[in-house]
Amino acid sequence: MSMLTHSLDRPFDEADRPSWISTARKAQLKRVALQGFALLSMGSVLTALIALRTTIYVWHMHG
Repeated sequence: MSMLTHSLDRPFDEADRPSWISTARKAQLKRVALQGFALLSMGSVLTALIALRTTIYVWHMHG
């Protein structure tokens, strides 16, 4: 039964309880998140460049 109420027995103050995620792990997660964001951004830029090139091609073809 104590397993079910273990989290309720601990104090709510951040200073009294240890951190669940280490600083190194937080840095690693932040790095992974930034790399994922960069990858998605590059994909968006690539899509925009393809659309621009297609528009210019169609414009020259009909012009």
